[in-house]
Amino acid sequence: MVIIERAESLDAGEILTLQRAAYVSEAQLYGDPFIAPLVESLEQLRKAVESAVVLKAVDDGRVVGAVRGLVADVTPGTGTGRACVVGRLVVAPDRQGEGIGTALLEALHERVAAEHPDVRAFDLFTGHLSDANLRLYKRLGYGETRRERVQDHLTMVHMRRVVEP
Repeated sequence: MVIIERAESLDAGEILTLQRAAYVSEAQLYGDPFIAPLVESLEQLRKAVESAVVLKAVDDGRVVGAVRGLVADVTPGTGTGRACVVGRLVVAPDRQGEGIGTALLEALHERVAAEHPDVRAFDLFTGHLSDANLRLYKRLGYGETRRERVQDHLTMVHMRRVVEP
């Protein structure tokens, strides 16, 4: 049975290993072995665990998934609300397709809403060729807001899920 709970600094090494395993297929899809999740350091991930809402999915003592959300002002200084930037949703390659990614995102939505009731949106991005990711995000209420070409081979699809007050 998969349990979703908050990650701690001690989980950073296992999450980093999982992240690298999960993002290999994305690197292959885009022909780029230097995508950010593959070159992130252990120290960078530890800092993310300390500064963001990082959840892990655990099954029988093994971390099989993780996601992070960083809450920030939508427009700093305007008081118009805050957004949670979702990143690094990962599921172990041998556990993909079991609903773990969905459960992690739903748990993140709930946890952020409980801890930060002023959050008005969840924002994320993924590559334009990442069809499974795009389907998942759309199914969970995210809509495309814009596309940004960042390299010849890569266009980022930015998406948002609005939270009703």
